[in-house]
Amino acid sequence: MGLQARLHQDLQAALKAGRRVEVSTLRLLLSAVKNREVEKRGQVTEPEILQLIVKECNQRREAIHLFHQGGREDLVLKEEGELQVLEQFLPKAMTAEELSAKVRDAIAATGVSSVKDMGKVMAYLMPQVAGRADGKVVSQLVRQELSGGG
Repeated sequence: MGLQARLHQDLQAALKAGRRVEVSTLRLLLSAVKNREVEKRGQVTEPEILQLIVKECNQRREAIHLFHQGGREDLVLKEEGELQVLEQFLPKAMTAEELSAKVRDAIAATGVSSVKDMGKVMAYLMPQVAGRADGKVVSQLVRQELSGGG
């Protein structure tokens, strides 16, 4: 079953079970998928849906941080609930060892030897680790490897 079909199926199950947070979160995510289809004028791919989920997760994390600072614990709880719903659709996160190995493989595959050309490695690597590793962490590892700090 595709990711989009799973989202629809989970939305139906949440509606029947009366899980409000899950219903609103899935509706928002499906709306984002639909908007992306309209922008693209065609079907979205699984990696594109994963990118949307990662984007939504990052927005929730940022909101949680800001609401903590503002002392709005009620909104923190709401955002955390939504984040949990979204995270169940992401693939299992990569371990540090797996990620380091992927970074080394990407550097070897692209033939890059300088931090100046880090973008080539990132362009090659990010589709492979989408949803499984944070882009900032990947970037730091690539920079570290290319500068000889790995």
